[in-house]
Amino acid sequence: MTGLAMTTPAPVPQALAVPADADAAGASAVGAHGVNEDILLSLANVESAYGPIKAIRGVSLKVRRGEIGAVLGSNGAGKSTILKTISGVLDPTRGTVMFKGEDITARDPADIVRRGLVHVPEGREVFPLLSVKDNLLMGAYTRSDRDGVARDIEQVYGYFPILRERQAQNAGLLSGGQQQMLSISRALMARPDLILLDEPSLGLSPKLTKEIFEIVVRINRERGTTMLLVEQNANMALNAADYGYVLENGRIVMEDRCDVLREKDDIREFYLGMKETGVRGERRWKKKKTWR
Repeated sequence: MTGLAMTTPAPVPQALAVPADADAAGASAVGAHGVNEDILLSLANVESAYGPIKAIRGVSLKVRRGEIGAVLGSNGAGKSTILKTISGVLDPTRGTVMFKGEDITARDPADIVRRGLVHVPEGREVFPLLSVKDNLLMGAYTRSDRDGVARDIEQVYGYFPILRERQAQNAGLLSGGQQQMLSISRALMARPDLILLDEPSLGLSPKLTKEIFEIVVRINRERGTTMLLVEQNANMALNAADYGYVLENGRIVMEDRCDVLREKDDIREFYLGMKETGVRGERRWKKKKTWR
């Protein structure tokens, strides 16, 4: 990775925290990189909860148009909650979500989809009793341009040829990897400006995970589709994305360009499983992360 897809930012200080100020909710602002940024999505001081349990706390982040953003974190850190809050599945208790310069906080999910933001949920969530082709057509339900829909179906078949072979088969009979391909393709059929990808590698083999991420990057580069993905597989996410955030216990504790994050000692040891060893080494349970 060489950094952002649309801009060439200057080096940034280590472990920057996103400020929870009014500018964080703007559609275009001068950000931490010191350059004018085309902000497609921004969250400012967002908090969400499940009943009395607060899942995310004061989350602020930005996704620039044309880039792939990534949120890294362990299971239960709050990654999926961020995406559910953005897409309207979960109403935040505090904070603001801005998309294309408009406030979409707590809006109806159907309205958010019509605005050009699509959520690929964890676990694929295909329509199991519908055929592969009908699943794709469901993704295009907001569109009326039949010729364009037909062209886009052919394009997603080009990304995932197995879907063409299985187009008449019920989606519930596909393998997990094929269902993930279908879920991503269904999202593409809406012609979105931004796709939220929730754990695209979940339950997939390393080989299939690599294939899925290669296609995700290809879609971003060829179609210019902006993406925000959340992943436990930090290695794949950092290699695919342009800019990354690290989430722990519902809070963002670190952010930077992904090529910079890959070189940070904490990321290498705690997320990539890599560390420098001395003569005796250091017991992992005794070591603390520098952002704490």
